[in-house]
Amino acid sequence: MDPDIPYLLLTPGPLTTSKFVKQSMLRDYCTWDREYNDLVTEIRHRLVRLATANSQSNASGSYTAVLMQGSGTFAVEATIGSVIPPDGRLLVVNNGAYGQRMAQIAARLKIDVVELAHTEVEPADPVRVEQALKQDPRITHVALVHCETTTGMLNPAAEVGRIARRHGKIFILDAMSSFAGIPFTIDAVGAHYLVSSANKCIQGVPGFGVIIADRAELEKTAGWARSLSLDLFDQWREMETKGGKWRYTSPTHVVRAFATALDELDAEGGVPARHKRYCENHRVLVEGMQRLGFRPLLAPEQRSPIITSFLYPDDPSFSFQTLYDALKQRGFVIYPGKISQAETFRIGTIGHVFPRDFERLIECMGEVVKAGVTV
Repeated sequence: MDPDIPYLLLTPGPLTTSKFVKQSMLRDYCTWDREYNDLVTEIRHRLVRLATANSQSNASGSYTAVLMQGSGTFAVEATIGSVIPPDGRLLVVNNGAYGQRMAQIAARLKIDVVELAHTEVEPADPVRVEQALKQDPRITHVALVHCETTTGMLNPAAEVGRIARRHGKIFILDAMSSFAGIPFTIDAVGAHYLVSSANKCIQGVPGFGVIIADRAELEKTAGWARSLSLDLFDQWREMETKGGKWRYTSPTHVVRAFATALDELDAEGGVPARHKRYCENHRVLVEGMQRLGFRPLLAPEQRSPIITSFLYPDDPSFSFQTLYDALKQRGFVIYPGKISQAETFRIGTIGHVFPRDFERLIECMGEVVKAGVTV
């Protein structure tokens, strides 16, 4: 394929962005400039409003936002490594690669961690979370991935959050692939820390993570961080007291693109409208793939409108790489599978993509299957 011909990224992020988001990165910014730092402050306020849906908790200043350089995993590591005290114990509810990654982060940082393992096709079980907290009173924090993009599973975050709070635990929610794409508030899911990224459902580009935090809880964490550059409290204090300034060089172009992406979210009608589009993308995709003989991995009630896993066809000569190359030549990039229990591939339905794009994808998929080029 000609590298100058654009294709749609049907992935869970990085994802397809609008031309206006791309164009907003054509200007350079100084990290010390007041205009730029005012933009950072505005973004932080907008993120809190987005996470609280302008609720009473927002008006009371209960929540605050921190931006952290790096990928979404950097933001998750900054949170886990900064908000758990030296004598704390973390319960990770794990049913996929990203739950496993949180457990790996905690272990690498020498944080006492308990892993509540599920299979990759099993939703997180609130009953097991309750049992784990009753059996181990030393647990201080609970962590869960909301949308586990390993499979496309949407986990019961609100139920887990209510249990964590009932037991007096701090709840960390990896909302990387759900925040701004699925309607919920930080209060409704009971999270003290909500972690996401610029290049997910807000439809910006990669470069920084987003942490919405319970202000009172965050203020308790000074001096707990296991890292200098990923110190969440110090990053927050710098932004809070110095008008939006980052401690170290910030991704200025990415920040500008993110502000544009937030404007586009508002123009679309906010999270409810974006969620409706993602759901329609998902419907068109799944129905079309099923007509072609592809079976989704998960049951309908377990699927999110973010990304969908499909099982390989029964044909033993099927080649994902051949399918990938054939679709890329036709203007689409899809994702390989990531689970150990079955051979799958994944197709994302988030980003600046629309139902008509998935209708065209199904047409192309049909051409590829009919031509027998996937074997």
